[in-house]
Amino acid sequence: MIKVGEYNLLKVLRKVEFGVYLDDGHEGILLPKRFVPRGLNTGDEIKVFLYHDSDNRLIATTQQAKISVGEIAMLKAVSVTPQGAFLDWGLMKDLFVAKSQQITSMRSGGLYLVRAYIDEQTGRVAATEKLDHTLSNEHLTVKEKDEVDLVVYRRSDVGYVVIINGMHTGLLYFNEVYTDLEPGNRLKGFIKKIREDNKIDVVAGKAGYEKVDDATAKVLQLLKQHNGYLPYNDKSDPEDIYQFFGMSKKTFKMTTGALYKQQKINFTKTGIQLLED
Repeated sequence: MIKVGEYNLLKVLRKVEFGVYLDDGHEGILLPKRFVPRGLNTGDEIKVFLYHDSDNRLIATTQQAKISVGEIAMLKAVSVTPQGAFLDWGLMKDLFVAKSQQITSMRSGGLYLVRAYIDEQTGRVAATEKLDHTLSNEHLTVKEKDEVDLVVYRRSDVGYVVIINGMHTGLLYFNEVYTDLEPGNRLKGFIKKIREDNKIDVVAGKAGYEKVDDATAKVLQLLKQHNGYLPYNDKSDPEDIYQFFGMSKKTFKMTTGALYKQQKINFTKTGIQLLED
């Protein structure tokens, strides 16, 4: 089944002077010549993105779309008309956001967090800045300790409101992250806690000792790169630790504690020392 606004794996039906036609179960979808890889032959399969061109014809491309239907991304407005704005989504034809789908009037050059969807009237891919009605915590598809994809939505008084797996909202507290985030930033995280009212607390990175395993390799590598010694310990400032290691102080302490038990490092008065094998 053909999916507009998404990537499809399609077979080449026939070659023509201006490109190739791909099998859609009917007459075929054109992949213009400029996007046809060298050596592509009839019967071969190719991964393409499908969307409508300026003449409302369904067309294929091998260009990399910055957003697919159902996804959320930060995109740049390249032009504005009385009817709406056009966003750069990496394809030849820009992505349209109707005036009615904007929260504030978009301006050319501005960056906006939007979701792509199929417009019911036209069948074309369009975008909306109105995300709240597409997000719900009423029926959760995640549980505590699950790894999730996060998109920063907005700042709150205590942290960042994030979009979880494109479906739910959660909160990433300021004291759980030691870097400035902006709307549209993407990061991996995990579900720390689900409250009785289905509000979700998340943390960046991986849960528990999986996170420590990743951090362990990083600490050992940094020690080797700095002649076996680093001037950081459990008394170091959390921001200094994050700046150097890219991890929270809590993760740093768990990591160095695990390395100490494995007899791979020693604690000194001023830092940590790599032990010889």
